[in-house]
Amino acid sequence: MKIPLIDKSNYLKGLLILARKDNHISEIQKSIILKAGKSLGFSSEFCEEILKTILENECLSDDPIKFENYEVAKSFIEDGLKLTCSGKLMINAELNWLRNSAKINSIDFKWFEDQVSISKFMITNPVPTQLTLYSII
Repeated sequence: MKIPLIDKSNYLKGLLILARKDNHISEIQKSIILKAGKSLGFSSEFCEEILKTILENECLSDDPIKFENYEVAKSFIEDGLKLTCSGKLMINAELNWLRNSAKINSIDFKWFEDQVSISKFMITNPVPTQLTLYSII
């Protein structure tokens, strides 16, 4: 699938916003963001520079992300949940932000809640996963 440039940018932006919701970005979160950034066509230098300043960046709005493509939006929600679960906790601020992003992208509420349940299960029963993004590129 050819992902529109604006959706690529919003995907990375959304992961960054989500990662900073608890005012800390773990090494696992950094790794996930770097992999996603590379898959989306961003240079590793660019992504690393953003990660260095993301917690202090007041110019980045915390508004939910709206995608042009519905499938990209669903992939983002799944990867956002993986990012959220990477810390072995689901923070309410992260879940609420993802829920709002799902809502503005017209993603079915039941589908979203099913994905949250799966993610909660994965916290206590981890299995190796890859980013959902890989399946749409």
